[in-house]
Amino acid sequence: MVNQYEVHAVGPDGQEAGVLAFAQQKRLAFKEQVTLYTDDTKQVPVLGFKARQVIDLGATYDVFDAAGTGIGLFRKKFGASLLRSTWVVEQPGWPEIVGQERNFFVALLRRFIDYLSWLPYHFDFEIDGRVAFSVERKWGLRDTYNVTINEPNLDRRLVVAMAVGLDALQSR
Repeated sequence: MVNQYEVHAVGPDGQEAGVLAFAQQKRLAFKEQVTLYTDDTKQVPVLGFKARQVIDLGATYDVFDAAGTGIGLFRKKFGASLLRSTWVVEQPGWPEIVGQERNFFVALLRRFIDYLSWLPYHFDFEIDGRVAFSVERKWGLRDTYNVTINEPNLDRRLVVAMAVGLDALQSR
């Protein structure tokens, strides 16, 4: 039982280009760790993230590059997430990037009515009041996300890790 992820580039015409990364997440792992590879052969790692603790309601996940060097982290803000999920992304040398579900009503529905947890959501991650990037879960039979990066100097690997982390960790 695994969750499988494919990260695709998007061409200028808005169509999917090639696969940038592939990952599989084991369910029911005691200490969450996800490694993204160049393809489904899982031979060449690109990046990954790993929980610092086994069980923590506001767990911190370190993000590392292919060589295992830390490039940043993300963490859930437990208290702020009780009604509307809130995450923090940290890239060295940058202020905190705070992401929150855009629609408060959808956030409440997904939280308190179990069979509506499939509802799409939209997270905006902001730095100093401007959207650095956003992650939008689309309608469909398969989980599909659109990730828009507005901040040109933001490490794309960190954004990809957060987007995969949202899917893998959001319901925990």
